[in-house]
Amino acid sequence: MNIKLNCDAGESFGSWKMGLDEQVLPYVDMANFACGFHAGDPLIMDTSIKLALKHNIIIGAHPAYPDLVGFGRRSVACSMDEIEAMVIYQCGALKAFCDANGAKLSYVKPHGALYNDMMKDVRIFKAVVQAVSRLDKTLKVMVLSMVDIAAHEAIAREYGIGLLYEVFADRAYDDAGLLVPRSQKGSVLHDIEAVKVRWALLKNEGLLETISGKKIALKVDSLCVHGDNVEAVSMVRTLRESL
Repeated sequence: MNIKLNCDAGESFGSWKMGLDEQVLPYVDMANFACGFHAGDPLIMDTSIKLALKHNIIIGAHPAYPDLVGFGRRSVACSMDEIEAMVIYQCGALKAFCDANGAKLSYVKPHGALYNDMMKDVRIFKAVVQAVSRLDKTLKVMVLSMVDIAAHEAIAREYGIGLLYEVFADRAYDDAGLLVPRSQKGSVLHDIEAVKVRWALLKNEGLLETISGKKIALKVDSLCVHGDNVEAVSMVRTLRESL
C-alpha cells in the first residue's frame, strides 16, 4: 500500500505559536496548511510554503469555519453559499502564495468542525466540492475514510473531483468510521505502541479497530499525524520508519 503521511501545519498566528512544523515536516509527505480562518496569517502562509518546498512536500489547503478563537473546532451556522465562498477564499489565498513561490497546490483538506460536518452532512460536502471545482478541477479533496462513503463519492464524481482517503493515526473511531469526539475519554491515542499496532493492522489487512473493539475495513491513501508536541513528533518518526 502506497500510503503517505500528512499533517496539519502552518497553524501559528501572529505572535501565537502552534505546532512544531520545523521538526515534523521532514518526516511527512503531505502538509495541510491553515489559510487564515482558524489559524495562519499571510506571513505564516508564505513561510509555510517555503518550508514545504525545502522538504519536497505535497501541499494542501486547510480551510475552516471563521473561528479563530475556537481554532475552527466549533461548527458555525453558515449557508451552503457561504461555505462555498469561504472555501474558495481561503484556498485561493494559499494558492496565491504557492504561485508566488513557484509551488503547486495539490489538494484541499477542510479543517476541524468543517471537516467533521462535511462527512456527516453531504450538503456541506457538496458545497466544498463545488468550491474546489470552481477554483481548480485538478485539486483533490481529502476525506475521512468511512464504512459508508458512497454518497460522498457520487458527489465527487458529479463534479469531476478526485478524493484522497484519510485515516487518523492517533484518533479513536466509532463503528461507522467517524472520529470519536475529542470531549470523550479515549478519543486521542497517546501510546506510540498502540498506534503502531493499529497501523500494522491497517497496512497489512486494511482493517482498523474501533473504540468498541470492532474491526472495520477502510480505504486509505494518507495517514494523518499530529506534530503539536514532542511526543507527537516522536510518533511521526516511528510511523515514518514503519513506512
